[in-house]
Amino acid sequence: MKKIVKNSVLLFVALCSLASAPLFAQSSDIPRTPDGKPDFNGIWQALGTAHWDLQTHASRPGPVVEMGALAAIPGGMGVVQGGNIPYQPEALQKKLENQANWLQRDPIVKCYLPGVPRATYLPYPFQIFQAPDTTLITYEFAGADRMVYMDQPDYASQVDSWMGHNIGHWEGDTLVITVTGQMPDSWFDSSGNWHSYQLVVEERYTLMGANHIQYEATITDPEVFTAPWTISMPLYRRLDPGMQLIEFKCVEYVEELLYGQFRKPVAE
Repeated sequence: MKKIVKNSVLLFVALCSLASAPLFAQSSDIPRTPDGKPDFNGIWQALGTAHWDLQTHASRPGPVVEMGALAAIPGGMGVVQGGNIPYQPEALQKKLENQANWLQRDPIVKCYLPGVPRATYLPYPFQIFQAPDTTLITYEFAGADRMVYMDQPDYASQVDSWMGHNIGHWEGDTLVITVTGQMPDSWFDSSGNWHSYQLVVEERYTLMGANHIQYEATITDPEVFTAPWTISMPLYRRLDPGMQLIEFKCVEYVEELLYGQFRKPVAE
């Protein structure tokens, strides 16, 4: 009887140890570059429905009736910490107007560059080329890319651009990128969530194992939001044999949409 009790106690202790063990890989378990930094080199992709709507949402019909279920928007769990985006009242009204006129207003429909953080969770892969002084992140959608400068002071961008001005630094094993100077025309998703020219994004990339990055982005924009807010999601390494980014320069696919009205009629 004593032996059974003893074994039960040992089993209980073992189970408690497993339950209290960290869910993610320890820093010693991740791949590293020759200079000892976490190695983010590779092709990555987000899964989920954040590109449709950052917040928890039910499925809903799409804007093109003829496409049926193919154009419908699937429901999804939100990626906003706390659940809600803290809009200013007037800014929230603009968000709702954007959502009601999504097909006409969403910059992605017109093949404009997606901006940060939206580029990260579009349903397209992206690739990281990491170096000690500069890191290149290039995206399949529209051939977007951005240079992250690791050896420059964090000064404000002199001009705005679609993918912003990117300054990086390390906090332990986490790569932190501060993005400023983004065009105010980009959106966060296809549900009309928007920002102004005052947007500042702080991204945090934490390698949790060889094939998994925990991604966070904190959004600050005092003109649109009452407080900063954060999204978080995992990113997964693409392990397909021979995986590479395939060119998807979508400008030619929207020329008729944007400029078809100016086409000279063909003479009969």
